[in-house]
Amino acid sequence: MTDQIHQVAIIGGGVCGTALLYMLAEYTDINDIVLLEKYAGVARVNSHGRNNSQTIHCGDIETNYTLEKATKVKAAAEMLVNFAAALPNVDQVIFKYPKMVLGVGDQECRQLRQRYQTFREVFPNMQLLEKSDIASHEPAVVMINGEMRPEPCVALAVLDDYSAVDYQRLSEAFVDKAKAKTDKQIQLLFNSEVDDIVEKDGVFSLVTGDKVIKARSVVVSAGGHSLLLAQKMGYGLEFSCLPVAGSFYFTPQVLRGKVYTVQNDALPFAAVHGDPDVLIEGKTRFGPTALLLPLLERYNNKTFFEFLRVLRLDSRVMKVFWDLFRIKDIRNYIFKNFLFEVPLLRRWLFLKDARKIVPGLQLKDIEFAKGFGGVRPQLIDKKNAKLLMGEAKINPGTGIVFNMTPSPGGTSCLENAETDMRIIASRLGATINEAVLNDALHKTATIN
Repeated sequence: MTDQIHQVAIIGGGVCGTALLYMLAEYTDINDIVLLEKYAGVARVNSHGRNNSQTIHCGDIETNYTLEKATKVKAAAEMLVNFAAALPNVDQVIFKYPKMVLGVGDQECRQLRQRYQTFREVFPNMQLLEKSDIASHEPAVVMINGEMRPEPCVALAVLDDYSAVDYQRLSEAFVDKAKAKTDKQIQLLFNSEVDDIVEKDGVFSLVTGDKVIKARSVVVSAGGHSLLLAQKMGYGLEFSCLPVAGSFYFTPQVLRGKVYTVQNDALPFAAVHGDPDVLIEGKTRFGPTALLLPLLERYNNKTFFEFLRVLRLDSRVMKVFWDLFRIKDIRNYIFKNFLFEVPLLRRWLFLKDARKIVPGLQLKDIEFAKGFGGVRPQLIDKKNAKLLMGEAKINPGTGIVFNMTPSPGGTSCLENAETDMRIIASRLGATINEAVLNDALHKTATIN
């Protein structure tokens, strides 16, 4: 046990935790920060490139976003791009690919045409592509054996913009930038899993296997484990956690960029899309699926018992499950995604979904991406008996903040970090260098 009391402790070395480390080191006069991570390096769980879609979400091709949400998400994405574009290794962190959302059939085509008229002012570089235009940019999407696919097709596309990111490389860049502030005490403690947090007289004691770390302000950005730690302290007891796992499939490189599909508004899950894989050259990755999985980490069976603790199963949670399963679209979707995990069936079943994007795909082209896929901890509001979509944060106002689910994913890491930075600065009486912050991250738009 140490008697040193740090100004700030961050639990979780994913892209959100490391983004906060960078923000505090770079833009405040806080000079003593410690980050604790349970694994041997940063971004080993959901922020690893294997475990997410490697997407910079901007709100332009995500059809489940309202104009208001898309505008907010675009601003968050611009912060990420502004940071990464200034890195010396920018080409290893963010990537330019064409991207589009594909409408298939009369109804989806009408929906995208209407959406284009509504969203074009916020996204001036977005184009409405007819079927022949799509063929010029993504021939495999509308061509089968040299002939046009029979269904009506249109797409909303942005053809020259940053659209992909390696969130692990981004996390490493945040750490490098923070550690470059040699006038500050920046500590990273790896292999340090926090088992408990105890607050006494305005000081938080973070209990790990072999030491206790003390801090005046704490931010927990550890996915579903954030809720576990919060509930141990008596916070967030009105929430339950429903982990949703995503799997992926590989094909040969049939797409040049990212191709999304129109979201089914009845489903609280992302529609399947196809993406170039920034980690594996020559492959297109399709997914994610959506599997309800009793684990807080996809390939860590030890987290099953931790899941049981945050599930907090009672009649209110059962009501949420019942409300989900009684909707035919959701019930069928959950069952289908369960079958996507069955070895002898999954490739054959997934082929139908993938063919909406690339109609010429054959069964031999589809390969289950073993070892790929993460978990999104979806929260259940037990008080109102409903599934919570979007970002989840618990801030009891005592100097500790718990972040569970960033929305939309890692894209919002810097925006979320700025929010937490302001909470911490207010708590500690620290100063934020607003001019430098605005010049670096809030400068002229770099997206669309």
